[in-house]
Amino acid sequence: MIGEDDGVETLKFFFGKDNSGCAIDDLPAVVLLDLKLPKVDGIEVLRRMRANEKTKLIPVVVLTSLNEQKDIINNYGFGANSFIRKPVKHNEFAEAIRQLGLYWLVLNLPVPNGTSTG
Repeated sequence: MIGEDDGVETLKFFFGKDNSGCAIDDLPAVVLLDLKLPKVDGIEVLRRMRANEKTKLIPVVVLTSLNEQKDIINNYGFGANSFIRKPVKHNEFAEAIRQLGLYWLVLNLPVPNGTSTG
């Protein structure tokens, strides 16, 4: 998984040290982003993704244990496509991820590669 250890690694994957990062063809179809990443939190990762032409259209599903309405509103405001509260039990979490994958990778119609909104 991309940057599963911390937000710095996630940002390095997308943007590299010199803002090059991964190639367009290597971008994921969807990003499952935890808000509680060490070093750089998920909100900052989301902000940087949305500010960059290469990553601004990648669907981002925010995973968190938070349940505050203001947190949900803020994350949608920062550009999250979906907000999912993480189940505590492992088997429930695995099922939630399976269902997310089914929707985002099979049912959802993504933005075609090479499409620009600018």
